[in-house]
Amino acid sequence: MELSLALALGLLGSLHCAAMCGPLQLALPLPPGGPGRLVTGRLIYQLGRVATYCVLGLVAGLVGKSLILAGLQRWLSITLGGVILLGFFLSKKAALATPVVSVVNRLKAAMAWQLRHRSLRSLALLGALNGLLPCGLVYVAFAGAVAAGTPPAAILFMGAFGLGTTPTLLAISLSGRILPLSLRLKLRSAIPVGVCLLAGMLILRGMSLGIPYVSPDLSGANPVCCHAP
Repeated sequence: MELSLALALGLLGSLHCAAMCGPLQLALPLPPGGPGRLVTGRLIYQLGRVATYCVLGLVAGLVGKSLILAGLQRWLSITLGGVILLGFFLSKKAALATPVVSVVNRLKAAMAWQLRHRSLRSLALLGALNGLLPCGLVYVAFAGAVAAGTPPAAILFMGAFGLGTTPTLLAISLSGRILPLSLRLKLRSAIPVGVCLLAGMLILRGMSLGIPYVSPDLSGANPVCCHAP
């Protein structure tokens, strides 16, 4: 799966992140020191968040590799694309199961504890914990990472997605301001385009049309490779 697509999904999705995680960015503790220390702390926070996405990418890659070895790569890609579309159009908000709510509450408690500290270590942990919070866009990116088929490719996919979300969140945490509501509403209308594009690419990939990098032939002995032997 193209890393540019993951990056674009992150860039578009960052407008959603601005609304959901903006207050957290503004509440981040200020590490002792001058402006350089402030910038360093905010960067470390973002790196912690992206690192968590990369770990999720590793999990996605292992799942995807197992399904590919079972000969299910084509159907995996088509199914993931269909699930993304159905989930997007049928239910914008899904209720969380009780065990999930319990885990989320524990994550929030751990984050609240770290917010009381001003060290760079606390900022890194806050970022890492933030990456574990339930988020629809992260689920979409995770599906794309599973379809990537190998752990390295899935890690890169999730890393690119995380980097795409970074500029907006970093700007909020440094400036102390969130984008104006009117602009945010206009830009957020582009998010469905990114989600549907990813779903369409997954379905197209699963159709195995023999188009390099877009819809490679997945019926051969080496389904992951896009190049002719």
